[in-house]
This record gives sequence, C-alpha cells and structure tokens, in this order.
Amino acid sequence: MRRKDLRNGCTCSSRGRAPYVAAGMRRSATLRNLAPDQRKAVDKAANYLLKYKTHLRYDSYLARGYPIASGVIEGACRHLVNIRMNRTGARWSLQGAEAVLQLRALVKSGDFDDYWKFHEARELERNHLNAYAEQRLPRIQAPASRRQTLRLVK
Repeated sequence: MRRKDLRNGCTCSSRGRAPYVAAGMRRSATLRNLAPDQRKAVDKAANYLLKYKTHLRYDSYLARGYPIASGVIEGACRHLVNIRMNRTGARWSLQGAEAVLQLRALVKSGDFDDYWKFHEARELERNHLNAYAEQRLPRIQAPASRRQTLRLVK
C-alpha cells in the first residue's frame, strides 16, 4: 500500500515523492524476507527512482497536461526505432537515421500520402518554379516523331 501524504491525501508517487516510494519498496522487500536475487530487482528499481527523483514529478507533468505513459512510448520507440535501425550490418549517419525514422513514423501514422503530396509540391516550387517567370513551368510537347516511338512498359 502506498503511503498517504497527510496534507492532501495524495499518494506519494503521484506527488513526485520518489524517495518515499523507493523507501517503501525497500521496506516491503525487507518485511517479506526476499531472497538476495529477488531483492536485487527491488533495489535496482529503488536506486533508479532515487537517481532520477528530480525528473519524476508526475504531479507537475500531469497538471501541465503532459502524457504519462512510458510503456506506450517505449513500445513506440521499439517499434519505430529498434526494429528498423538495429539490423545486422546497418550503419546510419545521424541525418540518414533521422530521415528514415521520420518517414517510418509517417507511414505508421497513415499520413505518408498527404506528406508526399506536400513534399512534391515544395520540391517543385523550390527546385523548378523559382526559375521561371510567374512561377509556372512552360508546356513542352515532344515532337510528333518521338511520340510514335514511345510505348508503355509494365
């Protein structure tokens, strides 16, 4: 059972009081006479809470509207990053890895088609339209003799 904060009835972990939670975990492990191998996991978790206690202010984060869902976030990172980037023999530059991850995120979110239309329009504008008056590409038709030799390749 979590220790209650007497001032307002909140549980200690929800008020950003990681040291109390860590102490409670250790006390519970002691009272249960856990074997050293079982106790090791509890101590590791308690040490983590103490090490990062300045960052574990969930009460403040929730009040500001930040999501508290590390499991969901870790799952998304594993799905987006590890599965794609940790392939045997893969070597990534920071810029290349970021580009791949952004594209993967667009595909997984279902936004890739809209993004690609936007990307093509910006590329056309940036690389071609700026070179022409009124920012319009001239209409060029291939000579009639060439049109007859073209065929559809599947």
